[in-house]
Amino acid sequence: MASIVKKSFNSPDETRAPDKARVEVCDLGGVAAARLTLQPGWSWSTCIKPVVGGESCQARHVGTVVSGTMCARHDDGTTETFSAGDVYIIEPGHDGWIEGDEVCVALEFNATAAKSYAKA
Repeated sequence: MASIVKKSFNSPDETRAPDKARVEVCDLGGVAAARLTLQPGWSWSTCIKPVVGGESCQARHVGTVVSGTMCARHDDGTTETFSAGDVYIIEPGHDGWIEGDEVCVALEFNATAAKSYAKA
C-alpha cells in the first residue's frame, strides 16, 4: 500500500443517489470516505429504509457536518442534533433526518458505512 493516498470527491470511485440524497464514495484502500448531500425532507425511514429494509439503520457513522442540520434518534431513545462543525459517532440502531430547509452536507470516514450506505 502506498504511504500517501489521494482521491477527490470531484471524481469519486462510486456515486449513489437514493431518494433526496447523493452519496459520493472514495475508496482509500481499507478506509472509505463519503460525502453525503441530504436534501430537506430526507430521512432514513422514508428514503433509505425502502432500499435496505429493517426497522432502523444498522450502520455505524463516524463523521462531521459541513453545512445544514441533521438529527438522529437511537433505538434506545437518545436523540441528538448535529450542525456545521459538529463531529459525530452514531452507533447502529437509529433513524436520522434533516431538520430545516437547508441542504445538509456531511463527510464520513468509516470502512464499512461508506461502502454499504444505501445499498440493497
